[in-house]
Formats: sequence, structure tokens, C-alpha cells
Amino acid sequence: MTSAKAFAPANISCIFRIYRHNNPRWMGSYGIGFTLDEGVIVSVSKAKKNEIVFNKKNINFPTVANVAKKLTGEKVSVLIKTKLPLGCGFGLSGASALAAAYALNKLLRLKKSNKELAIIAHTAEVENKTGLGDVVNQYYGGFCLKLKPSSHFKVEKLKIGSVDVYCRYFSRISTKSVINNPRLKSKINKAATNALNRIKKDKKIKFSSIIRISRQFSIESGLLKDRQTVNAIETIEKNKGNTSMIMLGNAVFSDKYFKGAARYKISGRGAHLI
Repeated sequence: MTSAKAFAPANISCIFRIYRHNNPRWMGSYGIGFTLDEGVIVSVSKAKKNEIVFNKKNINFPTVANVAKKLTGEKVSVLIKTKLPLGCGFGLSGASALAAAYALNKLLRLKKSNKELAIIAHTAEVENKTGLGDVVNQYYGGFCLKLKPSSHFKVEKLKIGSVDVYCRYFSRISTKSVINNPRLKSKINKAATNALNRIKKDKKIKFSSIIRISRQFSIESGLLKDRQTVNAIETIEKNKGNTSMIMLGNAVFSDKYFKGAARYKISGRGAHLI
């Protein structure tokens, strides 16, 4: 075998609560989010030197490099293709790490389980401060409610099917700058606790209700500040759509089309080999 390929879905986080732990393996988040029918395709092969290529451009991608280092001492080439942007809330760091782990496992015949690979990708995300709960959702796929820290890999899958969701991104937010800010962390966690309590009370909660609760969370947490994002949300709401900020990016998702939005579907399929 000269190469191997895997797919991992993008993940949109609606609400998250930071869970601290001294051991990166056990740090993570509580929250709710869903995976899309769009994501990343990662191809790996043995090489003379390590390289990571994102949409045909060589980049420094510590989270993915960390996964490769944890799995092998061999030199490998990791090629990532996606239609989505990094750093705008689509969970591409987690998706790239997870798909790379799956592909390397096949290429190098490491015989690790998918769960083991997902734990490695999750830990790499935490260590590099690029995410806390995306990998867990991307491992399972679908609409995932995490009432235990994501590091436990236990989710409640909500019965929200393959519905359309519309997204638009404006600019990046550094996940590291958010999770390393003690004052902001406290505000986020308080707002998330309130939001998740509202969701837990409704056993048959609808997508529209989750979006509205997420919208309130974005305000109470102090994360919704970008003027373009605020303007987009206000315009969508004037047109009777449900909308909120994508965590973490200056980006918007809605259940109704709005100007400049791309259409995706909520997908129940997690990461897999191609």
C-alpha cells in the first residue's frame, strides 16, 4: 500500500462549556453541536520528509503533526483537501487530525481501533489548543449532546435528521485565545450551564429551539462581538429565520437561507476511510 485516504466531517458547535484537567487526555468540553455533509479528505503516504499540505499549500499544522508523531516515527506526507476555511468554527483542526489518524492507521497497518485513533486526535487538539470537543462529534457523526466531558467519548445523539443548514463565515477567532482567558472562560461556562439546562429539560427539542438557545448563549458568553456577524444575525431574524454564531468563528448558521450563505446538510455519518 502506497497511500491511504479518510474523510472526517466538519462540526458546528452551538454551545460549549470548558472542562479543565491537568492531563490533556481528559480535558475537553460539554456542549451540543452537529456534523455536516462537508468536511476534509486526508490522503497520507510515506515520504522522504514530513509535510502537511492544506489545499495544495504547505502549512505548519501542529495538531495534525502531533497526531502523526504519536502514531509513527516514519516520515509521512499528509494532504488535506476541503472547501471550508480553517479557524472559522467548522472544526477543521479536529477533522484533519481525525482523518489523518484513520488514514495513517490504514497505511502503516497499526491495527488501532477507531476509538483509540479518535482519542489520539482529541488529545492532540487539546495539547495544541485548537479545540475541545469537535473530534468526539466527528467520531460519532450527527447531532451530539455532550452532558459529560468530551474526553469521555459519551454523547446523546439527538433525533434531528438530515436537514438543511445555511452558513457564512466572515473571519477567524483563535480558539487558544478564548480557552486561555480566565475571565472569558468563567462567563462562557456560566452561560453554557444555563443553555444546556434548558436543552436537557426538553426531551423532544427541535433544531429551531436549539438555535435560539445557542443565540442566547452567544450573547451571555460575550463571544458575539464581531459587527458583521451581529449584522447578519439581525438580518436573518428580521426575515423570520433562526440563527446563531458558530463557535468558535466570526460566522453564522441558520435554518433559513440568507445572502452569501452556503447550504449544507446535517449528516449522521462520522469519520471513515475512503
